Amino acid sequence: MRWQRARRSDNVEDAGSAGGGGMRLRGGRGLGLGGIAIVVVVALLMGEDPLQILGQMTQQGTSVNPQQQSAMPTGTPEEREFVRAVLGDTEDTWRAIFQAAGRQYQDPKLVLFNGGVQSACGFADSAVGPFYCPGDQKVYLDLDFFEEMASRFQAAGDFAQAYVIAHEVGHHVQTLLGVSAKVNAARQRGERVEGDNGLLVRQELQADCLAGVWAFHAQKRLDWLEPGDLEEALNAANAIGDDRLQRQTRGQVMPDSFTHGTSEQRVRWFKTGFEKGEVGRCDTFSVAKL
Repeated sequence: MRWQRARRSDNVEDAGSAGGGGMRLRGGRGLGLGGIAIVVVVALLMGEDPLQILGQMTQQGTSVNPQQQSAMPTGTPEEREFVRAVLGDTEDTWRAIFQAAGRQYQDPKLVLFNGGVQSACGFADSAVGPFYCPGDQKVYLDLDFFEEMASRFQAAGDFAQAYVIAHEVGHHVQTLLGVSAKVNAARQRGERVEGDNGLLVRQELQADCLAGVWAFHAQKRLDWLEPGDLEEALNAANAIGDDRLQRQTRGQVMPDSFTHGTSEQRVRWFKTGFEKGEVGRCDTFSVAKL
């Protein structure tokens, strides 16, 4: 991937390292929809009951002491430059798409952290993986996750990493379009949002499709993909499907607890967005079967 061709974003922040504690999951009041989805996925990976963890998190508030934050930069200079390049191109892509639709795109911030970070969705440590918080419209990324992708999920490669960033930016697009608010309202009404045909799965698959839309336009503008790059992204999507993760951690698949979709669905919806780069093809909420 010739990512050096992309414009660098100025919207990358560095939160450094958060010290203290040995808990794998930490959170507090105000955990948003994106944070809830992350907790559910991580709970399934750990073989624990997501509802039990969420219940504990709503009863306990946790904050991070600003004095525990390290001033040391997160990641290597090349890693930070890569993130700025990918984020910068998502900005260029979505600004153009929104402008063509008569709307204005608002750039999200991307926060690099190591160990743990405080967001408007609560405190999270590195175990939750990359996430988007609609409360502050920021993407949060621990660069160590890319190493875990390669070692634990066998999903290495720079375009696989770019897909992860683009997926989280896809959630920001959903926030700007009002999709996230509608899903959150359904959850607050007591509707069940988990499950293989539920709203959370539809929301996540749409973010995969939007990542594909970005990839289409980025390639058209920059011609930066090299042989094997697209396969890297598809392999990453395949590696983090609910069915595959559950089979690896529990030995069985439980569709009623799905939050992100199967490996096949994640790959297919990314490819749907990538084929023509049309946002209208990403309406996962109107199809009867995902």
